[in-house]
Amino acid sequence: MGKMAAAVGSVATLAVEPGEDAFRKLFRFYRQSRPGTADLEGVIDFSVSHAARGTGPGALKVVKSQLNLCSVSDHDALRAGLQPVSKWQAHGLQGYPGFIFISNPFLPGYQWHWVKQCLKLYSRKPNVCNLDKHMTKEETQDLWEQSKEFLRCKEVNKRRPRSLLEKLRWVTLGYHYNWDSKRYSADHYTPFPSDLAFLSEQVAAACGFQGFQAEAGILNYYRLDSTLGIHVDRSELDHSRPLLSFSFGQSAIFLLGGLKRDEAPTPMFMHSGDIMVLAVGQDFPLEPMEENKRNITTEGSCHLDEDNSQVKRARLNPDC
Repeated sequence: MGKMAAAVGSVATLAVEPGEDAFRKLFRFYRQSRPGTADLEGVIDFSVSHAARGTGPGALKVVKSQLNLCSVSDHDALRAGLQPVSKWQAHGLQGYPGFIFISNPFLPGYQWHWVKQCLKLYSRKPNVCNLDKHMTKEETQDLWEQSKEFLRCKEVNKRRPRSLLEKLRWVTLGYHYNWDSKRYSADHYTPFPSDLAFLSEQVAAACGFQGFQAEAGILNYYRLDSTLGIHVDRSELDHSRPLLSFSFGQSAIFLLGGLKRDEAPTPMFMHSGDIMVLAVGQDFPLEPMEENKRNITTEGSCHLDEDNSQVKRARLNPDC
């Protein structure tokens, strides 16, 4: 308790750096905190059965979200590796209309299926990845096959050269997202994976968006010591369709901001298998290049190291 009390004090007295707002202040706190030393009472954990009743300050915002139980058959849910929708635990937050958090609705074993797809299949050509700027398509044709011998090596040290898969940071699916122009481009399009499209369709339907079809997606691959920067997605062409986010691997603290950067964000745990949905008419997660130019919804996440984490976290963002 001494550590927690000290951590609580450090949150309250954490100095604000020049030009730093309330969002960045909290983001910096969680990013610099060491495992076992930070006070996490105010971090919402949707996976806890009593989360709706609340145990910490932030949990008082938690409300139950109603899902469309008839929109997805048990058979289709099974095909996507999901539990029947009637068993899903879905919550929202007061003050965040359109935000839905679904706590790991996957059947046992199916998270591994999606992790394997991210690492072995979706990383293949013709999909575009961050390595393409420095290597030829032939060199990045099959990152898994080129890297698996490195990954089997039990000895990991700073001197060992990293495999290509360990250097992978992002892959785009469907319509390619151009990180320089911050726009989706029709000049480079690859067929959107049918299994991922089906999964997205079922989740969207359960949240009230029948007929949803994913046309673009970004896979982000995070390492144990990496963070997702503060940003707002504004590049989607049709904001009447939901933004879906699937997370697999290590747990993280995700910060969901308000309409202004000087509003303190709401922290929440994001565990493996969790799904977040940002629904119709809402602002989407700001590109890092624009984060100082606009006062709109902001988000970020700080990862929590887990000694028993067996895979790096791959985050899928199948957009409309």
